Amino acid sequence: MNDIIIITGGASGLGFELVKQALEKGLTVCNIDKDTEKMSKLDNDFKENYKGFCGDVSDEKFITDTINEIKNRGNIKVLINNAGEPSFKIPTEYTKEDIDKCFKGLQGMIIASTQVLKVKDEKDEKDVKIVNIMSSAALRGNKQESVYCATKWGERGYTESLKVAYKGTSVKIVGVYPGGINTNFYKDSRDYVSEEKQNTFMNPTEVANTIMENIFSTNNLTVADIIIERN
Repeated sequence: MNDIIIITGGASGLGFELVKQALEKGLTVCNIDKDTEKMSKLDNDFKENYKGFCGDVSDEKFITDTINEIKNRGNIKVLINNAGEPSFKIPTEYTKEDIDKCFKGLQGMIIASTQVLKVKDEKDEKDVKIVNIMSSAALRGNKQESVYCATKWGERGYTESLKVAYKGTSVKIVGVYPGGINTNFYKDSRDYVSEEKQNTFMNPTEVANTIMENIFSTNNLTVADIIIERN
């Protein structure tokens, strides 16, 4: 059976670059994203070794059904939790809607990881790598990012707890902490990150390449944390 890499949030931005580079490596890619228009385009663009699943990563039933379908397609070797949405506001302007939006990434990370780990237990296959892509906001507090930072710190706590839970096993957990990346991630927050400032951020192709090189290193080791900053 094929070895499969699952990538969430792979329809655009860094996630898209990860999907593209995984396919270039000859890997079988399952992409999970809620953007129906972009996912439909990817279905047309990527034929061989690619399967898209359109839905919300925070929807437990959708993710459970999706992972159960994927497990029948091959051996899940890597899960990259990349999906998430930001909300950048001063602390007094955050609403419940903003909070819910930010926390969907954390929820999706937990749900997807849980389901993949259950599949590995069920099939008695412990060899899997879970890669949680977060942000440098998981390492420090930032202006106009109080709720976003809260979710990223939560993702970091979850990641560190998984490392302890699976220490000494063939389940490998990797935390990725990139700084600003030049994508449309900031399109709804131009009062905070202007297009001019965004254009000084890191190239998403280069960031994806750095992540992939470390995930698929041929050395007999695991890079547990990847912090990627601008020069």
